Amino acid sequence: MAEKKLNIGSHDLPVSDRLTEFMMTGWADTEYTDVRPNRSAPFAAARRERLSAAFPGRRIVIPAGTFRVRVNDSDYRFRASSPYSWLTGIGASEAVPDTVLVLEPTADGHDAHLYLHPRSPRTTDEFFRDRRHGEFWVGRRVTAKESEARNGIPVRHIDDLPDLLADGTATVALRGEDPAVDRALPAATDADVELVQWLSEARLRKDEYELEELQFAVDATIRGFEDVVRALPAAMKEPNGERVVEAAFYARARLGGNEPGYDTIAASGAHACVLHWIRNDGAVRDGDLLLLDAGVEVDSHYTSDVTRTLPVNGRFTDAQRRMYMLVYEAQQAAIAAVKPGARFRDFHRAAMEVIAKGLAEWGVLPISGEESLRDDVGLHRRWTLCSTGHMLGLDVHDCAKARAEEYLDGVLHVGNVLTIEPGLYFQPDDLLLPEELRGIGIRIEDDVVVTEDGCRLLTEALPRHPDDIERWMARIV
Repeated sequence: MAEKKLNIGSHDLPVSDRLTEFMMTGWADTEYTDVRPNRSAPFAAARRERLSAAFPGRRIVIPAGTFRVRVNDSDYRFRASSPYSWLTGIGASEAVPDTVLVLEPTADGHDAHLYLHPRSPRTTDEFFRDRRHGEFWVGRRVTAKESEARNGIPVRHIDDLPDLLADGTATVALRGEDPAVDRALPAATDADVELVQWLSEARLRKDEYELEELQFAVDATIRGFEDVVRALPAAMKEPNGERVVEAAFYARARLGGNEPGYDTIAASGAHACVLHWIRNDGAVRDGDLLLLDAGVEVDSHYTSDVTRTLPVNGRFTDAQRRMYMLVYEAQQAAIAAVKPGARFRDFHRAAMEVIAKGLAEWGVLPISGEESLRDDVGLHRRWTLCSTGHMLGLDVHDCAKARAEEYLDGVLHVGNVLTIEPGLYFQPDDLLLPEELRGIGIRIEDDVVVTEDGCRLLTEALPRHPDDIERWMARIV
């Protein structure tokens, strides 16, 4: 019996030689002549200088990454790797898949080059036949000349990279971003792990450009929260109103930035007790609370990370307000603990002290707050499992590969940007709780930058106190 063959070819019609010849004639010159340097370029150059000093004498390879398949022959929208974005300053609107930043060792440092798949010219059929790189399929990309003018980094063609990587030069590389690059690289060494750690730790303190971009992301996010409040009447009319909430924020993220920095959590009612609720398929009911955890990622890939717990009808009930105020007071204590020289875990401990003692005073905690706060006890964590914050930047959980002594077990420095996000999550089936508190989840999350004398709330313009939230919602609706 003959074996059947699957038809897995392209669905495109054949292209004749005459059509190919015809397609490559009659085009105007569309080279950009007024290209200006990106605002990020000098900051990215300074970062590359720091990287060069950290790994002298070795070639350094930082891929942007490649397409990631969503299903079958459909890819996700391309998003460059964060280390590549940080070292080049290239944002979402200009990032080209398969690009690789190479720092070539010299006698006194490194020379940087971008190995790029440049704009498809009209001299080959790529521009109308290549679904991944062709201009008629994916839009115009930069030419080599335009890229150099924008980013200040000399460009070479990506086809030249394999021969370069095979020449025996000692190399340190960011692996796992582009399989083709990984295959071309020499064998991995411990220096590759050191590079990953260095790239995380170097990003712990934000420069002026990064702080401006993070504020831009926060401001766009606040507008998104306002859009959600306006959408609440429509959300209450739909059986899966959480989707209305998610869609309202997504529209703002695309208008005011690149896209959401992470999957939006639009958790109404008891769904707010699910820490990473992203199904967003539940009802939004009058009288419930909506926990909205969302952030806009701007074109530079910097993202905010903000949570507010909002009364759907604009007014907190007594039980909701009581629980909200305990979380609010915990956040106030945490914010006060953020300052240069404080240990990273100090603000979490400050928040937990408020929550543990509050739960004990309510009679919810079966032991004293002081006893529960001991590391070998921690019963209050039944209702607040998460840490109270994390670093923020190009990644929503930024600098995650940093060594513990530089991050989790380290101290805070001027320029650190982090979230402060205590929460209480009272599951609907928790019989240790008063019935009126079951099924309520509350989180308040703000983004702060460490300053010389404490910290500054990047999210200051978004109300946090329940009285301010009620007035804010009333003005918007």
